[in-house]
Amino acid sequence: MDRTARVIGVPMDLGADRRGVDMGPSAIRYAGLADQLEAMDLPCTDGGDIQVPRPEERDPDAGEPEQGHAKFLPETREVCRDLAATVASTVADGEFPIVLGGDHSIAVGTAAGLAGDPDSEVGILWFDAHGDFNTPQTTPSGNVHGMSLAAILGRGQFAGADWADVGVRDENVALVGLRDLDDREREAVRESAVAAYTMTDIDQRGVTAVVGEAVAAATDGVDALHVSLDLDWLDPGEAPGVGTPVRGGVSYREAHAALELVHQQADEALAALELVEVNPILDQHNRTAELAVELAASALGKRIL
Repeated sequence: MDRTARVIGVPMDLGADRRGVDMGPSAIRYAGLADQLEAMDLPCTDGGDIQVPRPEERDPDAGEPEQGHAKFLPETREVCRDLAATVASTVADGEFPIVLGGDHSIAVGTAAGLAGDPDSEVGILWFDAHGDFNTPQTTPSGNVHGMSLAAILGRGQFAGADWADVGVRDENVALVGLRDLDDREREAVRESAVAAYTMTDIDQRGVTAVVGEAVAAATDGVDALHVSLDLDWLDPGEAPGVGTPVRGGVSYREAHAALELVHQQADEALAALELVEVNPILDQHNRTAELAVELAASALGKRIL
């Protein structure tokens, strides 16, 4: 990659039940993200943090109840709008956005920022234990971080939303590493045209075969690829500091192999990288944030030899 990377922090925890992911951007910075990129001869600037309201100052149920259950929806909408504008200006300046969460609801803003150009087709590669495919009427929790991909695709109550529904086609979305889906969410994923790969697929076929196929689907006919990496994609033994850990995730080496393959197959299309759901409160010696830095480096071209 020959662009300057611009780090954008989004200390967001309005979309999740468990507090602490708002400290994720600081933890990833502290783990040496800028130093790692500069050691790879990738120039790096830090654009600071998007301002996020404090949950203690807001009513989680003050949104539109007729639209279903979505906690802190007005606040999430505004944060995502601000992030979209920042990502769009970063791309317009010829820089590469590295977005640090925060919970996964911020992905709506990243995708919207990339999709702001009407002549640009965007694909999404979504590494996650969860589908994030609920809507306000199907969610069992009301947590927007479990609705972010549905919002991007304009599903259910998000259809036509000016801050979501960004025009990404189902066929250019690939979910990798699924292992924890709600019942109605599972049905929605099955009925959609997204490419969905479970941990069983990875066990049976190997991570490189699955990720290679997923990258091909996400980049087919697109101009820009948004890679969204939820650290709970990894097994909790590798990444303990996440808000919603699920046993049975990918190993350390599988994760690196996957992100190395992203660079090999999609380097020219890669338009934004997002690292989310790092929770330092639950971490061990900042281990998960350090892993996030390592995986970002792999996605951007770092190799053993």
